[in-house]
Amino acid sequence: MRIIHRLVLCWIVGLTTVTARAETPTAARRVVLAPGAAKASAGSFASADAIARWINGYRAKPEPQKVPALLHALATLGLLADQETSGLYLGFIGGTLAASPAQASAIVGRMFPLSPDHQGALIKAIAYSGLPGWQDLLRAHAERMPARVVLIDRFVTGRMPALDGLALDAGPVPLDVLWGNYFATGAPEPVFRIISVLRWAKDGDDVERLTIGSMVKWTLATNASRDVDVLAIVKSALAFETKDVQAQLADVLLAAETGETAKIRKDALLAIEQLKAKGPAKTRNAQWWGQAGQMALSLGCVAASVSGAGASVGIPCVIGGAASTAALKMTQPQ
Repeated sequence: MRIIHRLVLCWIVGLTTVTARAETPTAARRVVLAPGAAKASAGSFASADAIARWINGYRAKPEPQKVPALLHALATLGLLADQETSGLYLGFIGGTLAASPAQASAIVGRMFPLSPDHQGALIKAIAYSGLPGWQDLLRAHAERMPARVVLIDRFVTGRMPALDGLALDAGPVPLDVLWGNYFATGAPEPVFRIISVLRWAKDGDDVERLTIGSMVKWTLATNASRDVDVLAIVKSALAFETKDVQAQLADVLLAAETGETAKIRKDALLAIEQLKAKGPAKTRNAQWWGQAGQMALSLGCVAASVSGAGASVGIPCVIGGAASTAALKMTQPQ
């Protein structure tokens, strides 16, 4: 189980290691820890890998009281430095608040003091929580974040999307947020939203959507092959999804239950290359794809899993331009 941040042009398709950059604090990334945060981060949150293991086991053993220390550790390790790489963490922190609504305000209060550089991450985590009344939670703590009043106002007034308004075709970050929310709550709704874009796995016009749909298909198959909860969610979706999504779900389930997930990746590569060769029927929006060649789905991103971690589930991310999303590798809860 690993979390990765890499500035490479590939689709992560397996177990990944943490780069040195992600684990090495710098003076610019240091923050003032809240009382008790240093002790917690020195243990559970001493490294990106330790954080990944804790997140992995959270559904089996929720510890919302440790979330303030988690946020500070993420900031100290530089894992919140780039908004394109922090979606999973923000979705997870938001999910822990949603899972503990009675404690949410107190948990947020213990996250201060927090530098203005990292207050934006907290604001987004609250907006991505799906917590009823999350706007009131932001307002309640706005006085402690005077440097971020504009960002708070944009979320509260709906000018920036909260969890329900995230556009899943806007790149990989919204998908990371949804996976993070699932890791914190175990609720099926985030996975159902991810499943809803499976129809894009057969998109013959839009290369971005084709790649996102293919990524989601491989992710679901790999996760379902290793995690019974994800498998059950995928099976339950068959009862209400449209026919085009049901067809993709059938492929996902077959691959998950036979362990033949590599075929999904192979088929995705072929479909994407064919669409690139003939060209999409409409002009592509290259905002997050950047330069040509960034569609490559490369095994060069694959590295060894954590020794002794057991069978891991890979959550791939699409990487474009100069940024990547965080990709968490789940294992069965111990």
